[in-house]
Amino acid sequence: MASRNDRIEGVLLATAAGDALGAPYEFEPPRGPELEVAMTGGGPWEAGEWTDDTAMAVAIAEVAATGADLRDESAQDAIVARWHEWSRGAKDVGVQTDSVLRSAAIGSVITAERARAASAFLHEDTGRTAGNGSLMRTAPVALAYLHDEDAMVQAARSISELTHFDPDAGDACVLWCSAIRHAALTGELDVRIALGHLDSDRQELWSERLGAAERSAPTAFPNNGWVVAALQAAWSAIATTPVPEDDPAAGTFRADHLRLALDAAVRAGFDTDTVAAIAGGLLGAAYGASAVPLEWRALLHGWPDLTARELVGLAGAIARRGRPDSFDFRYPGYQTGALAAHPYDEKVLLGGIGALRHLPDGVGAVVSLCRIGDDDVRTDIPHVEVRLIDREDDDENPHRDFVLLEAVRTVERFRREGRTVLLHCVEAQSRTPTVAALYGARLRAVDTGEALEAVCGALPNASPNPAFREALQRLGTAVVTAQ
Repeated sequence: MASRNDRIEGVLLATAAGDALGAPYEFEPPRGPELEVAMTGGGPWEAGEWTDDTAMAVAIAEVAATGADLRDESAQDAIVARWHEWSRGAKDVGVQTDSVLRSAAIGSVITAERARAASAFLHEDTGRTAGNGSLMRTAPVALAYLHDEDAMVQAARSISELTHFDPDAGDACVLWCSAIRHAALTGELDVRIALGHLDSDRQELWSERLGAAERSAPTAFPNNGWVVAALQAAWSAIATTPVPEDDPAAGTFRADHLRLALDAAVRAGFDTDTVAAIAGGLLGAAYGASAVPLEWRALLHGWPDLTARELVGLAGAIARRGRPDSFDFRYPGYQTGALAAHPYDEKVLLGGIGALRHLPDGVGAVVSLCRIGDDDVRTDIPHVEVRLIDREDDDENPHRDFVLLEAVRTVERFRREGRTVLLHCVEAQSRTPTVAALYGARLRAVDTGEALEAVCGALPNASPNPAFREALQRLGTAVVTAQ
């Protein structure tokens, strides 16, 4: 089971991943199994760029990250002001959201009170305010109330009503936020956990709706611009996608469920980015940031000029309720100066974090296996951060084998592009030699034990912990020559 920090960090990250994965296919019919689903970008969206779904969630997350109570009028004023600022330059804004924000703004000034009044008027005037636009952005509300479920229920409905006054939209946000909160705390997927928070006459209705989702494919809900169908399509993608068994020899992992379920969400067609973003928030809460493929993580970006790293940081800040991160990124007392060429590939440099801070000439990409501070992030070359903790317990590395293989595949991808790669952790003692050994074994099609011995010869202080050594043995049974 993923550690709580990993699961918390996964919520916004996987929301954005689903959003960016679905963006190229929005408004298209369902995609058959013969058609590709990839984070390619398309239309106004660059590859890996998230859309309004994540942008609006980020606005909520920014306010929540200050420690504010999202039920407070001042916090909601800040949220709608940020939405209005975003909407004026956005590539895409939902019709209902745009209508409310425009009606509620006087010049450049907007308040939560006016937004809620405009939302209520639109509902009374048209009876059609049950779009999926409040559900798509609701994930950060769950993170803001990990300590208080009742407060979360109130906040979820209140923030939904800022633009989507229909009770179906509020119910959907309550159900989904509760499921995300429960998954972040326990690792369990249970979308029924909050049925008791709904009015008694609506509990049976929603139970029937969820049952229909569990019995049907995501394509059974084509009207997924409607909040109910969007939730059903997202839950169907999660519930009907089989969870793989961890089988390193076969190259399959439980963590793959996140990727496979998001693929199924996109294949539902029509409002693909929103259905996948909704699904992503819950999948990220259950499986953690470590289950998000690194290739996606490297591509993710969007308003307001954020990357995957900042999304992870926002999620952590929300959970800390505005308190600063106490982690010391200087790594005082560590020997960080290790640097050596990989014994099987001189274009892969193995080092400590000192090598990142004094980057050798010619390095064209970095793979970091430890936490790094903002000052250590490279923006001039590709830089991928891997969530890998140098501890033996499974709670800290819930998807250890999956992550090790993902890290190696990232190095391989950079090498295919002709880049010299720096692969590093803090001291190049445990994580770096482990990933380097797996890379070498795949490159030369040799035993991982043989590759590790060669790597340790190049890095005299290398000594992977026992859990990493056992992972190498498991993964070694599936070693093939890297393509």
